Amino acid sequence: MNLNIFLMNGHGFYVWSSFLLTTLACLFLFLKTRKSLKKLEKEFIKEAKTLTNKEFEDIKKQKVVKAILLSYSKN
Repeated sequence: MNLNIFLMNGHGFYVWSSFLLTTLACLFLFLKTRKSLKKLEKEFIKEAKTLTNKEFEDIKKQKVVKAILLSYSKN
């Protein structure tokens, strides 16, 4: 196998380290965002259980709330 593809005429170290750093940063941000979203969804569900039926029906009409309730029911 030709190693020049990975070495890139001496610039491979910088290219691959930048690629790795960017990938790790994106992964970290994704995981942190997903964790925060799950936490907020759980808080929303807990708060929704305290609402009266009329308040709950009014809120259920919102698009974001539908998505949260749908994802919650799958878990």
